[in-house]
Amino acid sequence: MAIQWFPGHMNKAKKAIAERIQSVDIVIEMLDARLPASSENPLLAQLSRGKPKLKILNKQDLADPERTAVWLDYYNSRPDTQAIALNSSEQGATAKITRACRNMMPNRGGIDKPLRVLICGIPNIGKSTLINGMIGKKSAKTGNEPGITKAEQRLFLADDFWLYDTPGMLWPKIIVEESGYNLAASGAVGRNALDEEEVALELLDYLRRHYLPLLQARYQADKDPSSHWNDTDWLEWIAKKRGAVLSGGRINYQKAAENTLTDFRDGHIGRITLETPNQWETWLKKGKQKEAELKAAREARKAERKGQRPSQK
Repeated sequence: MAIQWFPGHMNKAKKAIAERIQSVDIVIEMLDARLPASSENPLLAQLSRGKPKLKILNKQDLADPERTAVWLDYYNSRPDTQAIALNSSEQGATAKITRACRNMMPNRGGIDKPLRVLICGIPNIGKSTLINGMIGKKSAKTGNEPGITKAEQRLFLADDFWLYDTPGMLWPKIIVEESGYNLAASGAVGRNALDEEEVALELLDYLRRHYLPLLQARYQADKDPSSHWNDTDWLEWIAKKRGAVLSGGRINYQKAAENTLTDFRDGHIGRITLETPNQWETWLKKGKQKEAELKAAREARKAERKGQRPSQK
């Protein structure tokens, strides 16, 4: 199943960002520290080409700290890019962000030359929570469902620091299959666009291969057989441990999937990061190859149809 979600308001957000980005000095992109590359918008990369960028790895308190350090090095090695990790509700987040932005653009400042910053991110990334903390009052709506913010807002963090907030935005086509599942697991994708059972199974498959001790501890499955279970075995075990069982002992897979995804999103399983830079590069290469093959197949069918058309006289 390919995960895709690009409702109408996101297309409006794309147009708004394209217009605004011409007049800003820095582009801040909030990423999910648990899935940095999967939450990095390739559409935004195109729109913001040539602009200095600050990458914020948000929700670091839920992510694997060792992998977060690797991702920070990965982004900081890029030209015109700085990366920091934080939790959007932490004390001092505002100071970290404003200091990083001012260091990146030391020639901007003062009322005559205000620093103009655009902040972007995927849905449900924690952007509104961060902004509310930065301005000291609730100006941005917050919630645990994607797509809360629907329009651009201009906020004044100081007389010479203007922040433009934009709606959360994905991109029209996710070509990396693993990214689609990771985004869905994180809560960035609307529920109508995914099969929660399938997403939970993909999540469990990754966790059992990379974070088995955390799985065993969370769901009291520390006996030897748990190391040999597949993703379905784990989902059935979680169903039994969480009471997701129907009459006659039948497994309620949907309820078990919901419990699993909630546990991951809330950090109850542990501090987890679903990708490394090396894994991401492998996935991206595979996704691009598959996309090229699909394009070639479409072109071949188009040429075949064209050749079969009767000649016009």
